[in-house]
Amino acid sequence: MNWREAEREYDDEVIGETTLGRMFENAAERNANRPAQKYKGGVYERSLTDSVLTAAAPGEFRTISYAEMRDIVRNLAAGFRELGVETGDRVGIFSNTRMEWAQTDFALLTAGAVITTVYKSSSPDQVSYLLDDPDADGVVVENEEVLERVLEVEDDLDIEFFVSMDELEGYDDRDDVYTLADVYEIGEDTFDLEAYQGWVDEPEMDDLASLIYTSGTTGQPKGVQLTHGNFRANVNQIRKRMAPRPDRDDDVPSIDEDALTVSYLPLAHVFERTAGHFLMFASGACVGYAEDPDTLQEDFAAVEPNTATSVPRVYEKIYDAIREQASESPVKERIFNWATDVGVEYQEADDPGPILSAKQALADKLVFSTVREALGGNIEILISGGGSLSAELCTLYHAMGLPIYEGYGLTETAPVLTVNPPEEPQIGTIGPALPDVELRIDESVANQDAFDDPGEVGELLAKGPNVTDGYWEKPSATDRAFTEDGWFRTGDIVHLRPDGYVEFRDRLKQIIVLSTGKNVAPGPLEDAFAASEVVEQAMVLGNDEKFIGALLVPNTEHVREWADEEGIDLPEDPEDLCDDERVHEYIQEEVDRVNEDFESYEKIKQFELVPQEFTEENEMLTPTMKKKRRVILERFEDRVDRIYDEN
Repeated sequence: MNWREAEREYDDEVIGETTLGRMFENAAERNANRPAQKYKGGVYERSLTDSVLTAAAPGEFRTISYAEMRDIVRNLAAGFRELGVETGDRVGIFSNTRMEWAQTDFALLTAGAVITTVYKSSSPDQVSYLLDDPDADGVVVENEEVLERVLEVEDDLDIEFFVSMDELEGYDDRDDVYTLADVYEIGEDTFDLEAYQGWVDEPEMDDLASLIYTSGTTGQPKGVQLTHGNFRANVNQIRKRMAPRPDRDDDVPSIDEDALTVSYLPLAHVFERTAGHFLMFASGACVGYAEDPDTLQEDFAAVEPNTATSVPRVYEKIYDAIREQASESPVKERIFNWATDVGVEYQEADDPGPILSAKQALADKLVFSTVREALGGNIEILISGGGSLSAELCTLYHAMGLPIYEGYGLTETAPVLTVNPPEEPQIGTIGPALPDVELRIDESVANQDAFDDPGEVGELLAKGPNVTDGYWEKPSATDRAFTEDGWFRTGDIVHLRPDGYVEFRDRLKQIIVLSTGKNVAPGPLEDAFAASEVVEQAMVLGNDEKFIGALLVPNTEHVREWADEEGIDLPEDPEDLCDDERVHEYIQEEVDRVNEDFESYEKIKQFELVPQEFTEENEMLTPTMKKKRRVILERFEDRVDRIYDEN
């Protein structure tokens, strides 16, 4: 039996047709004495560690078992019911990813609520929209600072209760403001096991579990309606692909009750919610929370995970940090570069042979083992989603013994549609469809003359039990999202290969149409800079123009090191550095290298350097690290004009 047949037929105690609350209860029963969560000390003023849990020492992680987590979830569920939560009520969670987010999610789902998520970075106007549009009845916030952001727009909302995960001071005059510990204590006093078990099974599988709002990069965010059945189906589908199936060799990694992960992506986003939360707890895994993004590497070293989910930009940042450490001396840098070259050659070889295998063993001893130790020493599976990953970067990670399995999905599909199987990953692809997912290609939306690949190229259409039935109170948008015969339009151009693996091209809306009529996908060009030590970020442009241009964020630290070695005195001001002709000529060499792998009409003919990295803080990236292209174009309009006005 091949792996495709095996995963379709696979079944175990994790797979089921249950509510999300029952899924957690069953996992907690099976794994009562196993570790469930790790939380870090010194980051938050947690209200629960005052009376319910022991506080972790600053900078250290403390572990709680599934039995302890279940106790918290049960009492919080009972407490929320006492606050008035009823089946179908919408309740917002407005917080960074942390232990209490997960506990609150399961408690509210069990209490019958529909979770609506708010990113921690949301402005007051965004908060108002994200709580008003679903007509939220309550909101759970992270702390006093976030609570004040909600209270700032309170008059626009109809919120009946506010709950803070952290301690509060100065709200004694309000009878609608609580801490999470308050809710726990209320629930502890009123908890009834029989009533609780009734709440767990009360929702139907097609009842709403969550409204997750799209990032709004092309307009007002839309609330994607995801049911208990949508999420449960996706957990089942991913489980079938990643479980320790009996058909697998012992050296093929899997996700099971021995999995230990670090969670740091926003749980407000569907990727982490399903892959780093629902899937992990259903499987009996342990989730450690990296509750400060600035200490991610230290948290990996402390938790020692064997799996993690992330987006491409984070993998790029981690690799940049690894390479930067290796460049501390010329000797270390030469060894690192030699090792990565050997690793890539070994990874791409059909039959490495004894000499290349010996080189790989030496590279591993000198470089790769140190890199793995820096990430805790136990990584077996890294999952990438939420954007396109550079094939070059993916190959480098595999070469270092840190295999990244790239997948693909959307909020509307809960989210995973495809992911590379651990026994047969194909670098450069987003994998084949998961079990019970159907894929189809609409070739009419792509210029077929631009592609010569075997297989089908066009917009990816999808069907499956994980696919949403539409958007919250937006029937017109729902109608546009589906074909007449019920296929969901992903809005992405892909290549569906004859072997069933899918290669991502780009967002349909982001395909650049040159004035010559040629279509260019910007994603592959931008991804080609992912492993560059010269260019930090790239955004390709050229709609209605004669040629492709690009805005490039230089790696200023590397550029200054190069200048020092060459005896070049560069200006201190970042804008002046970006305008320096010598820097431009140096980066032109990197652009020429990237251009070698593209057709003449796809090559970057002109570029401008920009002095600001694209980040969420300066509103040029979404919370899931996708480029806000319209914002970037407006921010650097003068430099875009320089690309095209002079030609």
